[in-house]
Amino acid sequence: MSAVLWPVTARIVDRLDAVNGTEAHEITMRLLKVVEEAGEASAAYIGATGQNPRKGTTHTYRDVADELCDVIIAATVALHSFTPAPPAVLEAKLHAAARRLSPAAPAGRSEGGVL
Repeated sequence: MSAVLWPVTARIVDRLDAVNGTEAHEITMRLLKVVEEAGEASAAYIGATGQNPRKGTTHTYRDVADELCDVIIAATVALHSFTPAPPAVLEAKLHAAARRLSPAAPAGRSEGGVL
């Protein structure tokens, strides 16, 4: 993982905490931001493939990649609100997802909704 991901995310979280607080509403907004960014990534993909005949091709795959980065950033910011150790939680989840890809894993099994 990027060496700057967690320090920069922590700075973003510190700033948001200072400006917006940490009450339940703010935590909800951070979670909803992940959903918003995912929608923007989907819209960019639709635009990159020209799926909407009324609009045609409006985005590039670079736009899709940029929006996916926004999803990752929003998710790491939100993750801070649900655990005191976001890097460790993500790393454990990443390794668990990778383990499910091994041939020894039962076919069709998906724990926690990932992969």
